[in-house]
Amino acid sequence: MLVDTTFETHYSLADLAKQWRIGRETVRRLVKDEPGVCRIQLGKKKSMCRYSVPDSVARRIHTRLFNPAGALKAA
Repeated sequence: MLVDTTFETHYSLADLAKQWRIGRETVRRLVKDEPGVCRIQLGKKKSMCRYSVPDSVARRIHTRLFNPAGALKAA
């Protein structure tokens, strides 16, 4: 199911790291392959990119991370 996230609030890795009280690199690893995350290439190097995480995707990741029992019931 494809959801239009165009007009949702989008978060950076730093925003989510601060809200969730975990490291920025940990957040990057959590979101990098998640469906719905926008990856913006900033240069020719692969490492030069930004991630934009829509609110609905951030909620899905947070639920799965911090409430694994609830995530299983919803699935």
